[in-house]
Amino acid sequence: MAQHAHLVRRVLELGREAISGPPAAPPAPPALSKAHLRPGYVRISVRGEPVEVFYEEAGAGQDVLLLHTAGADARQYHALMADQALTARCRLIAFDLPGHGRSGLLPGTPPGGYSLTTDQYAATVLAVIDALGLTSPVVSGSSMGGEICLELAHRAPDVLGGVIACEASDRVPGRKVAWAKHPLVNESTFVPEWVHGLMAPQSPEHHRREVWWGYSQGGFGTFAGDIDFYSGDWDGRDRVGGIDTARCPVIMMTGEYDYSCTPAMSEATARRIPGAVFWPMPRLGHFPMAENPPLFAEHFAAALDRLGIPG
Repeated sequence: MAQHAHLVRRVLELGREAISGPPAAPPAPPALSKAHLRPGYVRISVRGEPVEVFYEEAGAGQDVLLLHTAGADARQYHALMADQALTARCRLIAFDLPGHGRSGLLPGTPPGGYSLTTDQYAATVLAVIDALGLTSPVVSGSSMGGEICLELAHRAPDVLGGVIACEASDRVPGRKVAWAKHPLVNESTFVPEWVHGLMAPQSPEHHRREVWWGYSQGGFGTFAGDIDFYSGDWDGRDRVGGIDTARCPVIMMTGEYDYSCTPAMSEATARRIPGAVFWPMPRLGHFPMAENPPLFAEHFAAALDRLGIPG
């Protein structure tokens, strides 16, 4: 099944078309210009060793640091960073974690030996904030990026201007699967299929394909190593109740089609954080910023409003 997941998905798609008719072909979207993006590299220390981290930024105003999902990179935010209403009020910065996308490899990590921990993830984000000289940044991420937002709000509230934690919970069990790093399974095929169903069916096809394609390009064991954090090492049940939202406001949002971290899981976590705000995002799934950027931008703007960021 894992070896042929892409064929299984296609058979199901053809069966749906046979019953309901072929879906209407959407108009081809205009090519997204990336001329507004300002790329660069910054050197940080990870486990006492230097590593070059790639970042991109767009806009001006309040610093907002964007965190990508497991096994992916900052390209997930390209469309959101092209939203002129957002870039008029914020300086949006997205970076690739070490060993992801265009960032340097993690020092001393053998191929397939990568495994992300809560401490390493939090230290990396804080190191990027320091290296880029960000001032009280709002930090936002989805999935594992949303989880580490909660950890950062607890660990370093006075460094941040607030967090927007999407698709996040204090604990997400059951997402570690052996097939994500199995010698008999092509992970560049299996991993994108594994995450494809987490997106909302209403999300535009071209965006869903871009998410699939991005996930097909991860290095060996990168996705599995991130899931070691997302559905393993991360457990905030003993800490989220201690988050001081007077020092670091917490906004939580989750797509209604996310069955990995459901809206009910996120809402339950938000109730454990005094002063946190939660709302579900209709017609969105686990990758809201990438699968349907225009719709997610509306929720993101509302979150910025709640944090008092001038519009």
